[in-house]
Amino acid sequence: MRTLVTGGAGFIGSNFVRYWAERHPGDDVVVLDALTYAGNLANLSPLVEDGRVTFVRGDIANQELVEHLLGAYRVDVIVNFAAESHNSLAVLDPARFYRTNVLGTQALCDAARRVGVERFHHISTCEVYGDLDLDSDESFHEDSPYRPRTPYNASKAGSDHVVRSYVETFELPATITNCCNNYGPYQFPEKVIPLFTTRALQDQRLPVYESSANRREWLHVDDHCRAIDLVLGKGIVGETYHVGSGREASVAEIAAAVLETTGKPDSLIEVVPDRPGHDRRYLLDSTKIRSQLGWAPEVPFEEGLAATVRWYGENDAWWRPLLGRSPVVEGAWEGAPLAASGATTGAAVTR
Repeated sequence: MRTLVTGGAGFIGSNFVRYWAERHPGDDVVVLDALTYAGNLANLSPLVEDGRVTFVRGDIANQELVEHLLGAYRVDVIVNFAAESHNSLAVLDPARFYRTNVLGTQALCDAARRVGVERFHHISTCEVYGDLDLDSDESFHEDSPYRPRTPYNASKAGSDHVVRSYVETFELPATITNCCNNYGPYQFPEKVIPLFTTRALQDQRLPVYESSANRREWLHVDDHCRAIDLVLGKGIVGETYHVGSGREASVAEIAAAVLETTGKPDSLIEVVPDRPGHDRRYLLDSTKIRSQLGWAPEVPFEEGLAATVRWYGENDAWWRPLLGRSPVVEGAWEGAPLAASGATTGAAVTR
């Protein structure tokens, strides 16, 4: 099979590419990534250098480029991870999120239906549904209404609607997965677990939001990759599947666990103002993928989190060069400058 992975130099995308190369060594994989500030070609270097993966630098919104790649590499399957994904940055520069997540997905879908692919799989998020009360016993299911509360949430909701419209209107053979918060190696150090970990390792303050009881559902990235593999192999075209662990943890719990694993004192915690539109809680009902496709998470949260923190401790040569690249300073909302979009429309191929 010949697979195009968009956003494959990012956190989840690069973990998926490594997973796919290991589990499906006979497949040809092409990665398309714009290499914005959070994209990192080092995540894929061994695979590109030994020829197992072809890398192309470019933007999914560049439909001409995407159509060329689909034809030139005779792509059978597209897995779309490409997205702007940092809620805090979306507060500062919403437009870049709509450009990539909505218009970029539309261009990608149009290229896919014009050239023709066997499957288009779109990666979405639990955040499209809005949030839940902290004391609620509810969870989001595949038919829950979309109620996004932030520009990032809304842009991902828009991309989901684009994919579904192409299924209905153009019979695009697409599937969607909405996943809870991922964690694991190679995550850019602006997200909470690598942010806390890298700062603790440097004896720097951990910026914990005032609403530190807000909770997220957490899933190891390897379990997410296995779920996508199952959906590609057994999922029904036109269907959406929730990928969730059922394991929730608050920001305060994450900070405490990181400090315990790194052996650092609680005095490193620093309370900062909440991000505007900060969601309280997300929880997905993942009954469908468990019952229909036989998926279940395999990495216990406590073990996975500790292993992830240790990975950052052992791989500072990977994350130290990335420090300072994030355009967001948590808590500095007043008068913060907009970040440049960094969109790339040209292409450079590396084999």
